[in-house]
Amino acid sequence: MSRNQIPLINKKILLEKFPGKGGWTFARLPEIPQEKRNPFGWKKVSGFIDDYEISHFHLMPMGNGQLFLPVKAEIRKKIKKEHGDLVTVVLYADGVPAINIKSDFLMCLEDEPKALRNFESFPENEQEKYLEWMEAAQTEDLRIKRMVHAIDLILTGSFLKAPAKGI
Repeated sequence: MSRNQIPLINKKILLEKFPGKGGWTFARLPEIPQEKRNPFGWKKVSGFIDDYEISHFHLMPMGNGQLFLPVKAEIRKKIKKEHGDLVTVVLYADGVPAINIKSDFLMCLEDEPKALRNFESFPENEQEKYLEWMEAAQTEDLRIKRMVHAIDLILTGSFLKAPAKGI
């Protein structure tokens, strides 16, 4: 999390609890959109609940297009808050790629004119599949490996199907 980064949210939010035994305590976050490329619309964040620092948390879908932040018992004990209390939530997006996949990938394609022509001839949804697959890599090294593999596939005119293991 970077202090220079603009927070996704910085406000006081009421802690709520899902009804029933074992219901989660949570902070509803309607201002933050679901991440369409991630499973279930999850969004990965870091930040603070009051003065308790959290990192690599998944915002969960509520089923109505909204996300919520689960607030575990461990955190509630530390901040001395329960459902019905207001907490200050400051969250930042996690996992911002260190490289710009689209522009870097297009630069690489320019070195392979046939691959660039093939890629540009693909339907837009196929182009997006390649870009999303590369962006989903958890490390910069893996993103680069995926770029190389993608260029090899595109040179043959292949759409992205089941990628090779480990890539």
